[in-house]
Amino acid sequence: MQPAHSDALREHLVELLEGGHAHASFEQAVRGFPAGRAGERPKGAPHSAWELLEHIRIAQNDILRFSQSGEYKSPDWPEGYWPSSPAPEREEQWHASITAFQNDLAEFLRMVNDPKADLYRPFPWGDGQTLLREALLIADHNSYHVGQLVLVRRLLGAWQE
Repeated sequence: MQPAHSDALREHLVELLEGGHAHASFEQAVRGFPAGRAGERPKGAPHSAWELLEHIRIAQNDILRFSQSGEYKSPDWPEGYWPSSPAPEREEQWHASITAFQNDLAEFLRMVNDPKADLYRPFPWGDGQTLLREALLIADHNSYHVGQLVLVRRLLGAWQE
């Protein structure tokens, strides 16, 4: 049985995962980004916008799939969590990565919003991870790298507030 405050917690998790309260949201960070500049690493920056976008997408997908099944196998760390190139091969990849990120987030949000999903029950296949913990992990990880993406945009002169 879920605690009585579970609905409120789910609402707060959704707000946290969608972002935008204390910082820019994912949508704000990618909206209008010049995809042709996605592979540029600004001076002093360790990553391009493409590298950050793909890293966020891959990590979020990893957490989603882990949360769904004990049969899932995570990519090798760290190489499996970053693209092999600082730039997409084609501009369409930039847009496809954004769409994949959004679709995975929507799928995770459906899990969080499912009243039958126990936010507190450890996954049988994990080491104590729960849906609540994985939701917080996605929110934390995404907000960190969305901030980096905004910084890259600013350094490229491609950020309009």
